[in-house]
Amino acid sequence: MFRNQYDSDVTVWSPQGRLHQVEYAMEAVKQGSATVGLKNGTHAVLVALKRASSELSAHQKKIYPIDDHIGITISGLTADARILCRYMRTECLNHKYSHDALLPVSRLIANLGNKMQVCTQRYDRRPYGVGLLVAGYDDQGPHVYQTCPSANFFNCKAMAVGSRSQSARTYLEKHFDEFPTCPTEELIKHGLRALRDTLPNEVELSAKNVSIGLVGKGAPFRMLDEEQTAGYLRMVEGEEKRTTGGESQPEEAPQPPPGDDAPPRDPVPAVAMDTD
Repeated sequence: MFRNQYDSDVTVWSPQGRLHQVEYAMEAVKQGSATVGLKNGTHAVLVALKRASSELSAHQKKIYPIDDHIGITISGLTADARILCRYMRTECLNHKYSHDALLPVSRLIANLGNKMQVCTQRYDRRPYGVGLLVAGYDDQGPHVYQTCPSANFFNCKAMAVGSRSQSARTYLEKHFDEFPTCPTEELIKHGLRALRDTLPNEVELSAKNVSIGLVGKGAPFRMLDEEQTAGYLRMVEGEEKRTTGGESQPEEAPQPPPGDDAPPRDPVPAVAMDTD
């Protein structure tokens, strides 16, 4: 019954040079619902797909404000995300109290990476099973950062994480040259188009299952309400109908490679996880 002798402790390396507990945490991120982050010259935008555990429950929250100039969106274990969210808020509050200034986004991400790395080096901890996309604005301009359970973090032009996120990344790679100069409204529509590519055929974007957050120059981080979100969804839906109704047919959405949604190579312990 014992399936793997190298995954019981995060500090034990397998003969192949792998830390299986870290890989299991990264798999939890891949099972969460998709989320997209992108930026132009003045703003950073987060677009997330909310998931409901059943028809009787409300949709889980996906975007969390951290400070006036920073917000995050999550993919993975919601409980782990709350711990990191509380830590980031405390760091921002302490810096504001001590220096009477907003904490630079890059410094916050570096501190967060150090906190997450401790859990990959101690036998009495487990890695955080959540991936974050962090949108912020400081004196260096807008930022979009990605963090991983392995404690790696990346400064991105645009990024998507979560289930079927390879399709969204393919869209972002095709259009990222347009992002630096496009208006903020067009940037939000790009995020919705990328998020739409991650959906199964029977699911559609709606104001109930989509969250949009943005921050930028002279504008604190805020989340759009359902009415504003529905307006952007109508714009994207109208564009889609005009494309399909004309003579030219839209290109088929790229299929994600097998690695994005495939199960991990090693069996994951059968533990129920509330991924979002």
